[in-house]
Amino acid sequence: MSRAALVVVDVQESFRRRPVWAYASNPEIVGQVGRLVDAARERGDLVVWVLHAEPGTGGVFDPASGHVRLIEGLSAAPGEPTLVKTSHNAFTTTNLQQVLTTAGVREITVCGIRTEQCVETTARIGCDLGYQVTFVTDATVTFPTPHRDLPATATLEEILADPRTLSVEEMTARTEYAFATVRTVAEVTGAVPAGARG
Repeated sequence: MSRAALVVVDVQESFRRRPVWAYASNPEIVGQVGRLVDAARERGDLVVWVLHAEPGTGGVFDPASGHVRLIEGLSAAPGEPTLVKTSHNAFTTTNLQQVLTTAGVREITVCGIRTEQCVETTARIGCDLGYQVTFVTDATVTFPTPHRDLPATATLEEILADPRTLSVEEMTARTEYAFATVRTVAEVTGAVPAGARG
């Protein structure tokens, strides 16, 4: 039984089908997540894959679209669960807690898409449930985020031009301040000692 797990949240093709993907904070996320997955497997940690679905919506998160699947370059190994959620966090609408409890997991490392939304809410719920949570910011993706007063009909160009729009750097920084244990891919994989960032 493993005491630790890597939870990969929403690293799925759906996001790459949106025009805003051109402005993603970390378009090379597959490589970063792949390093975390390889390290977790080498340690014998559980790897849990989570996908987001919005059935019946006709959009890129509708399973009927064919895009609710891992981005090319990532795949679950035999015995690694793939859970499908319909809420922002990975716990509420899946049996993730049962999977972790059955495996004896007490520590989780989270990564994925979006930094401040699905990944952060998964980390927060995990903390509330008593898990020791590590948040790997450089293995997450976020996007420019519009101000709440911008109309829902605003185009991507209008969102990017609005001075109130939060940049991907601002979104990432705000999320990092919310967690006690933020690590880089290099720290988690052992490529550099924890806390030895340049």
